[in-house]
Amino acid sequence: MSGQVRLAAHGAVARVTLSHPGKLDAMSRAMWRELRDAFVAIQESSGFRCVVVCGENGGFCAGGDIAEYPSFRFDSASLRRFHEEEVWGGLSAMLACEVPIVAEIEGACMGAGLEIACCCDIRIAGTAARFGAPIARLGFPMAPREAQLVAAVAGEATLREMLLEAVQLDAREMKARGFLQRVVPNEDLAAEAEATAARIAQLAPQAARMNKRILRRLASGAPDAAPPADLLERAYDYATSAEHREGIAAFLEKRPPRF
Repeated sequence: MSGQVRLAAHGAVARVTLSHPGKLDAMSRAMWRELRDAFVAIQESSGFRCVVVCGENGGFCAGGDIAEYPSFRFDSASLRRFHEEEVWGGLSAMLACEVPIVAEIEGACMGAGLEIACCCDIRIAGTAARFGAPIARLGFPMAPREAQLVAAVAGEATLREMLLEAVQLDAREMKARGFLQRVVPNEDLAAEAEATAARIAQLAPQAARMNKRILRRLASGAPDAAPPADLLERAYDYATSAEHREGIAAFLEKRPPRF
C-alpha cells in the first residue's frame, strides 16, 4: 500500500489526513499528488472556512517513503520531476490555499512533514512531537524550493542545524524559536486543534481569504517596503460586501455576527 491523503468535511471544517500505516505516515509519490488534489478542491470550494492537517496513529509525517527512492532518485530528470512537479505541486497547492490551515502535529514531523507543516497558518503540537530533516544521513540535500520554504518559516539557523547536523528538536524548542503557536499535552492535541478550527470557522471567511492573500504577497518583502501596487489597488474592494457590513452591524448592535 502506497498510503493515501484523505479529505473529509466536518461542516465548514475540512480535515486532511496523511495516512501511511506502518510507515509513520511518510509521503509516497501518490500521496503528494493526492495532497495537491485535496487542496485544489478546498480552494475551489466555497463551503470550507478552515482546514486541519493531521497524521494517523500517533504521528504527523516522518518524511518521504524511502522504499520508493531507488525507482526514481538515481536519474536527474526523474528526480527533478519528483521535486518540482509532485512535491512542489502538493506544497504550492497548500501555499495557494486561501482557507486558513491548522496543523495538528503529533509524533514525528520530519523532512516532508516539516515542509507540509510550514505551509500551515497555525501550528499546534503535542509535547512528544519531534522536528527535523535528517536527509544528510541519506546522502542528499533538500531541494531548493523546499529549503527556501522551510528557511522562511522555521528560520535559516534552525534549518542549518537540521540539514548540516541532522539535529532533531522537540516541540518546546520549536515553540521557543517561533515555529509553533502552541504546545499542548498529547492527549489534548486533537481537541485543541478542533477548537482552533471551530473558532476560525466562526469568523468572516472573506476576511480570512483576503488576509491570507495579503500575507502571502507581503511575506518576501522588506518590513518597510511599500506593498505591491496591484495589491494596494484592490485592497479596499471589500468595502461594500455583505460580510463587511454584517461584521460592523453586529458589533454596533451588540450581537454575534452571522457570517
